[in-house]
Amino acid sequence: MTGQVLVLGGTGEARRLAAALVADGVDVVSSLAGRVAEPALPPGAVRIGGFGGVDGLVAWLRAERVSAVVDATHPFAAGMTDSAAAAARATGLPLLRLQRPGWSAQPGDDWRWVDSLAGAAEAVQGFGWVFLTTGRQGLAAFAGLAAHCVVRSVDPPQPPLPARTTTVLARGPFSVDDELALLREHAVDVVVTKDSGGSMTAAKLTAARELGLPVVLVRRPPLPAGVPVVATVGDARAWIRSRAI
Repeated sequence: MTGQVLVLGGTGEARRLAAALVADGVDVVSSLAGRVAEPALPPGAVRIGGFGGVDGLVAWLRAERVSAVVDATHPFAAGMTDSAAAAARATGLPLLRLQRPGWSAQPGDDWRWVDSLAGAAEAVQGFGWVFLTTGRQGLAAFAGLAAHCVVRSVDPPQPPLPARTTTVLARGPFSVDDELALLREHAVDVVVTKDSGGSMTAAKLTAARELGLPVVLVRRPPLPAGVPVVATVGDARAWIRSRAI
């Protein structure tokens, strides 16, 4: 393959893909948004920070002689996913979306689906202790809650926050025992999360099931039309290999 492969990352899948491509001898650069103070860095070259919108991404792709782009960002990083699709159209570059499957309910789950963080805030009205695991970027949607809110994030969240907030700074993965202990310690009666999928943060769903707690789940945003999607690092690696010359 001529040029390099850009992996839009920040996920475990992105790090594993970068490692696989480096092992294959592919010239790969991973891009991280820079929202976490000490991100887990993938093998190979890394750039941190935004591109400056679609125009900035287009200019960067052309200047760096990129041959292909893999969007392996978080399932809820809709802005970056939309920008990648627009930039791929503008440059004619092949683009692949690597996205882990969403979660599936198990017997005993009490899941309540909503379309947005605002919808999640409405769904937990009337509960006393709310466990918010939606990430620190969208906490403003819950600022009006009267409930006690337990917020877990890697870095300290910034206001606006719910008036009664307990912050837990931690980085996953978490075990079921970890989650059971946290839910019991704070007498949580409802869990709020996004349908992120994967195993790193799924233990809270098992813990909620064991305790009989409802879970409010935010649906994923739609993907751009026309972009091929794979669910595994192996499939993404094969897609890259198919473009080798």
